[in-house]
Amino acid sequence: MSWHRPHLLDIESLSADEILTVLDTAKAFKAVGERAIKKVPALRGRTVVNLFIEPSTRTRTSFELSEQRLSADIINFTAEASSLKKGETLKDTARNLEALNVDFIVIRHSAAGAAHFLSRVLNTHVINAGDGAHEHPTQALLDAFTIRERKGKIEGLNVTILGDILFSRVARSNIWALTKLGAKVTLCGPSTLVPRTFEQMGCRVTHDVDAALRDADIIHLLRIQHERQRKTMFPSIGEYTTLFGLNKARLAKARPDALIMHPGPVNRGVEIDNEIADSARSLILEQVTNGIAVRMAVLFLVNGGKGPQEIAAG
Repeated sequence: MSWHRPHLLDIESLSADEILTVLDTAKAFKAVGERAIKKVPALRGRTVVNLFIEPSTRTRTSFELSEQRLSADIINFTAEASSLKKGETLKDTARNLEALNVDFIVIRHSAAGAAHFLSRVLNTHVINAGDGAHEHPTQALLDAFTIRERKGKIEGLNVTILGDILFSRVARSNIWALTKLGAKVTLCGPSTLVPRTFEQMGCRVTHDVDAALRDADIIHLLRIQHERQRKTMFPSIGEYTTLFGLNKARLAKARPDALIMHPGPVNRGVEIDNEIADSARSLILEQVTNGIAVRMAVLFLVNGGKGPQEIAAG
């Protein structure tokens, strides 16, 4: 077992063995999720705060369900109803929560580094649920889990990430996870959103969509980040769709067994045609299902769990 960390703050600092430990543990939890009774007592008596300073329905719901299945006590804390609106600092808010003897803080924040900051000032487990345009580690882990489950491996696969890379925390976490596990990653999109600097992370960068799709085993689409980008990055949504949207004609040039992923929420008709999003080649709903098992695995391991063998024994 290769996990001895009290937090999950990013993918960049993880080893390949640590990532694989999460994936193997998630596999055991997915089997638990297929039982008639889906709960296990791994976090009974533990309190988890979901501290979502940036709104998110999908990620928060996934974490909440994962925590419930581990039998944790849950406090949901959103910025809309919080003292942060009245000027209280993140540090003050977190310290007040810690004074209530909470065991975990799952944080989503618009500022890069927010999770790292909390891990330094609090004596509680911290899990990063997305920080600005920096990282979204559990999304990358569930994506890697989904790829491995469907393709049987990650090493040696060609993965194309298509879209808004510059503003995407999902892209950064996926690049780290996939390259550490031996995949070949190609980034594609408008030159304003896919700068050459990403080559320093071990990727191939191209602005030719057909070239990016041609040999891809996995096509990972990214949502246009309206809330995190300036309007000057490309002329219009229509032009983006014409040049980079995944439609039937474009997909026909890819390998016939290439599978399609998207972290959601999907801008239908922008990054991807409806027909493709709902096709048998789309893994979008599998990603959602797998997110629960992966987040259960992360909470379990951060709490000191010993890995998949402990779940199987339970």
